[in-house]
Amino acid sequence: MTPTPSVGRIVHYVSYGTPGGEYPSVCRAAVVTEVDTYQHGPGGQFVGHVNLAVFNPEGLHFNRAILQSEDEHRGGTWHWPERTGSTGAPT
Repeated sequence: MTPTPSVGRIVHYVSYGTPGGEYPSVCRAAVVTEVDTYQHGPGGQFVGHVNLAVFNPEGLHFNRAILQSEDEHRGGTWHWPERTGSTGAPT
């Protein structure tokens, strides 16, 4: 089961990228600013929405009503940061 989202937690927001692929969909650092009603869904994922402050190279963006996607990492969703080992490589 995944952790419960709460205000102040750091997560990853997945940007949409551009339709033509000039800019790919990438993970951006984000902070949870508000949590909708919490429920556990399939696979222990959060069912509901969070509001995020997303850190982009161009500046800070505020996004509302973002759904969690731990498996697919679709554009416009959030997920918990991947764990990394001491070398910085994902584990």
